Amino acid sequence: MRGTTLLLLGATLASCSTAPQPVTRSAQGQRDFARLTAGKVAGPPLSCVRSYDTSDMTIIDGRTVMFRNGGGGTAYMVQLSDGCEQIGRGHYALSSRKFGTADTCTGDIEQVLDTVNRINVGSCVIQNITPFSRPR
Repeated sequence: MRGTTLLLLGATLASCSTAPQPVTRSAQGQRDFARLTAGKVAGPPLSCVRSYDTSDMTIIDGRTVMFRNGGGGTAYMVQLSDGCEQIGRGHYALSSRKFGTADTCTGDIEQVLDTVNRINVGSCVIQNITPFSRPR
């Protein structure tokens, strides 16, 4: 029994790929990114963004979303780990799970929900949050 378990575990590990999968950005995603960052420069990475600054979301690609604050002065680029590549396709939505704060922070778990069947079809983690602001 132990030999079978080890054999199955070994086969499972051997089938995993550690190479990062390329993320393709659509022409629309590239235009959205250019529009949201036009005339702005990237600032130092943030650990958290206030939740009210994350209400206006634009999906750039399967690993990148942008948030704008209400005044449009700052845009926040949020980079996600593997697992949420389906966002922006069809009837899939991004849902957040927060731990310890209501803010959006690195390390937060994001889930991809199939809004038709009401099931979770993927999850990922916020890896980086980069603000884009107009130079002063």
